[in-house]
Amino acid sequence: MAQIQESPAVTLDDVLAELLERRQEFRDQRYVSRDFVGRLKAAGVYRSATPERFGGRPLPPAEFLRMVERISVVDGSTGWVASFGSALVYLAALPVETQAELYADGPDVCFAGGLFPVQRAEPTASGFLVEGRWKFASGCMGADILGVGIPGDDTTAGKPRTALLRPGQVEIVQEWDVVGMKGTGSFDLVVDKVEVPREWTFIRGGEPTIDEPLYRYPTLAYASQVLAVVGAGVARAALDFATEVGSGRSGVTGAPKLADRAYYRTGLAEAEATMRSARAYFYEVTDEAWQTVLSGDPVAPHQNAHLRLASTHLAKTAAETVNRVIGLSGTGAIATSHPLQWLLGDALVPQQHAFLGPAMYDAAGAVLMGHPPTVPGFQ
Repeated sequence: MAQIQESPAVTLDDVLAELLERRQEFRDQRYVSRDFVGRLKAAGVYRSATPERFGGRPLPPAEFLRMVERISVVDGSTGWVASFGSALVYLAALPVETQAELYADGPDVCFAGGLFPVQRAEPTASGFLVEGRWKFASGCMGADILGVGIPGDDTTAGKPRTALLRPGQVEIVQEWDVVGMKGTGSFDLVVDKVEVPREWTFIRGGEPTIDEPLYRYPTLAYASQVLAVVGAGVARAALDFATEVGSGRSGVTGAPKLADRAYYRTGLAEAEATMRSARAYFYEVTDEAWQTVLSGDPVAPHQNAHLRLASTHLAKTAAETVNRVIGLSGTGAIATSHPLQWLLGDALVPQQHAFLGPAMYDAAGAVLMGHPPTVPGFQ
């Protein structure tokens, strides 16, 4: 289980400095090493959504999102894994007694889930007999607790459950061959007939049993935000790279350096303005929703729609920004070893996620015009 960290043993700056040296290691092995997950714990990442009553330090969403964004500037894969420090908001729907057991060894718990495809689980007298194979369990190699998706029933309004298991109850199959976020360790989880007590299952986005402000913030909107902001960090890395390289490198043909070319200066300035605008909208609506929570009011449907819309727009804009920087960068950027190719792959992944796909524009637009959302699970 998680190790107790009474106070951050290292600063985030310490962690980022180490990450700069190790990011290629994580990419090559296709996952973030468990010892580095421990470093993220020591910096407070994995207590950021743990209930305060169990020793956590739940952060306002914008504060956590900015932390994930900073990590993602250095390495998108590690930012993606760190983003699941927010996933403990899901676990707030567990019975309080279960949460007390979950956090018995300390608040720094790393959760990873392979929730789809939902697999049939036979009901038992005390819970469910879980068996099957699930995809995309990002961060599973360093996780303390793992979740898999099973069907709901009459008590869940048809929504699927997540069943929690210890790592020793799960086989991890290392299938993850992708163009971006190569270091996330988004492997398959295989479970062979393990009985999971009902009290160790929850509905994703279900009503929390903990009454603290963070758990009144829209859960599924937050889940989309923590992924979108990874793309923002990757785009920032691309813009910073383009600014630095453009200022000092001449072309291979002996042509003027990039910063001396009007199209490069103009294109980079436009990309900077576009990216910062999307980011400003994202954090603006985050702060507005959080202030609503702190005032004791529920987040309104239109506020939730803006959270989902801003997340989708940020992920899309981030991918477009990296692509635009490559378009400005000349022949060198076509090499597979070029840093921008790494960033291009990483920026692609958030916008491809189901939470951030183009259908979210339609769903948000419907809600903003007073209609029901067009996407299930939108709010």
